[in-house]
Amino acid sequence: MSEASQLPAEDPNRPNRLIRIREVQYRTGLGRSTIYRWMAKGEFPRPIKLGGYAVAWSEMDIETWILTRNAAP
Repeated sequence: MSEASQLPAEDPNRPNRLIRIREVQYRTGLGRSTIYRWMAKGEFPRPIKLGGYAVAWSEMDIETWILTRNAAP
């Protein structure tokens, strides 16, 4: 199965939710410091600033990252 066929299809009826750090940690199994360290190295999706210190990640970006990570040898 090719890598492109494993990526989530963009469903126009499905809204792209924004998820906060705790849900990102739960879905990826990573700790907060690992997420931010990998972001600094360009190995993890960047969050969207909501205002002040609040940030959230695109659910689709996180799902895509998980699937591409699992597809790697």
